[in-house]
Amino acid sequence: MAEIVRKKKNITRYFVIFIIIVITIIYLMPFLYIIYTSFRPWTDILEYPPKIVFKPSIGSYIRIFTSRTVYPPGEKLTEEEMANLSWYERIVYNETNEEVIRIGDLPRRYLNSIIIGVASTAITIILGTICAYGFSRFKVRGKDDLLFFILSTRMLPPVVVVIPVFLMFRFLGLTDTHIGLIILYTAFNVSFAVWVLKGFIDEIPIEYEEAAMVDGYTRFQAFRMIVIPQAATGIAATAVFCFIFAWNEYAFAFLLSRKIAQTVPAWLPYQMGVLGYDWGAAAAGTILFLLPALIFTIILRKHLVRGITFGAIRK
Repeated sequence: MAEIVRKKKNITRYFVIFIIIVITIIYLMPFLYIIYTSFRPWTDILEYPPKIVFKPSIGSYIRIFTSRTVYPPGEKLTEEEMANLSWYERIVYNETNEEVIRIGDLPRRYLNSIIIGVASTAITIILGTICAYGFSRFKVRGKDDLLFFILSTRMLPPVVVVIPVFLMFRFLGLTDTHIGLIILYTAFNVSFAVWVLKGFIDEIPIEYEEAAMVDGYTRFQAFRMIVIPQAATGIAATAVFCFIFAWNEYAFAFLLSRKIAQTVPAWLPYQMGVLGYDWGAAAAGTILFLLPALIFTIILRKHLVRGITFGAIRK
């Protein structure tokens, strides 16, 4: 009887593992197809019916980083002219018959996304941690109402307020500026950070801070040396989600920036080449766009799932 029960448990476990694998593959299919497309040569992308097996090429990654113009129809470069081309110019010419003019706009847009995402996340974490600590440790009149008001700012879809925000930013001269998007993303993320971090700080026994202040620490020193290290797990997890929101945001970036502060999400979908929409370059740009958020998440992966309990003292 025990043997039959054990076999049933094994069968159930293997079935669950199989279902998880199938679901994971289904979820990864779009991502895998984007990678697949980014390494396909230009001629293979346009071919119908599409080829399944092809010779990989980095031409799409070169095109997304460069600005190009097409050679006149029928014009062929001589062997000497081909020899004078750099390796990446030769790849572009062989695939699309285009001439590389200069470095494209992707590096600048990428830098804009990094500046805005990192700055807004850092400011959000600082303000959110301080505010969450205040709500957690002090008696605030109307605390529940204030917390609900803070949370309610996340209930409103951003597209609903995009027009008044645009008018306000235009009046203040903040359109197409880094500081404008940083302030906006910080405003949207602070409410989320306050609610998440308050839950983490609530679980830190206040006796730790009281003991530290008895030993001569100030309130700020106790906050900095006791609370912040104990809440590091929550701070890291909150930072990941805030960074992903700022990194992926499209609507405000599209409306409030055009050139100087334009981010990758607002720039990437509108990259029309001289030969039409470059699906390979769009796929390559998507992969490059995903990397920072993926790396940031991997670095802080240990903090995303909280596997510890805070403190040993319980009231």
